[in-house]
Amino acid sequence: MAEINLDEIELNELLKIAIVEVLQKQKEVFSDLLTEIMEDIALERAIKEGENTEAVSREAIFNFLDTKGCT
Repeated sequence: MAEINLDEIELNELLKIAIVEVLQKQKEVFSDLLTEIMEDIALERAIKEGENTEAVSREAIFNFLDTKGCT
């Protein structure tokens, strides 16, 4: 088997090229992953914000949704 010698700069360039190719070929997977990450961040922020607000009863929520025609 032939030995391959790469310096750090060449290895970094090859890795960059490989990552770009994977991202281009797997756009949908990458897009889905980014969407999930953004949803998780938004949910985390909403939970943190909710921890600092007044509690509301389940009944009040459903009454609000009924007035908006959401149920």
